[in-house]
Amino acid sequence: MTRRDLLWLSVAAPLAAQAPHHGKGHPNPHHSRSAEEWVKILERPDRDAWQKPAEVVAALDLKPGQRAADIGAGSGYFSVRLAQAVGKSGKVYAVDIQQDLIDHLNERAAETGLSQMQGVLGKPDDPTLEPGSVDLIFICDVVHHIENRQPYYRKLADALRPGGRLAIVDFYKKELPVGPAPAMKIARSAMIEELKEAGFSLAESHDFLPYQYFLVFQLA
Repeated sequence: MTRRDLLWLSVAAPLAAQAPHHGKGHPNPHHSRSAEEWVKILERPDRDAWQKPAEVVAALDLKPGQRAADIGAGSGYFSVRLAQAVGKSGKVYAVDIQQDLIDHLNERAAETGLSQMQGVLGKPDDPTLEPGSVDLIFICDVVHHIENRQPYYRKLADALRPGGRLAIVDFYKKELPVGPAPAMKIARSAMIEELKEAGFSLAESHDFLPYQYFLVFQLA
């Protein structure tokens, strides 16, 4: 195993592993670790330096009272910050496909007084969000792991309220210090085309992340 492989396993693979996985292709290691192990990996202090979570959430410009969903929430790295942004009058659905992580998310919400954050057990092919239930869907470092993406995108579209947004952060398709091999990644242009096919149009693009593109879409 190369040094780069070790970096991927120790830093970025857990992020990708949060994604729903469909059919054959890249194996999903999500179920091979406990929630406790994922928390240690996903909440590593060195992640903040390149993920820039405070800046990402600020760019989303969430308003008090809005509803958001964090797909592939994992440890709640972004869910907690989204919940703080929408406030007590809002709601954040922290969606994951691993039950012990859902338990962790709900415990974390109770311990931090974030009653507006709720863990939601998703399915590999379904985020299990109610139709018209959220103003924002946020997906970080996981879309490249979903193989049958068009059906999944359509379910995300159904979950959005009128004027709702879909925000995607994922790795540039090139060699990077973190993230999967380039062959696993989705190029920025390809991501835009995929979402266009699913009925979305690009509304915003941010370029302050060193290793990832940050795109915000709305239904066309």
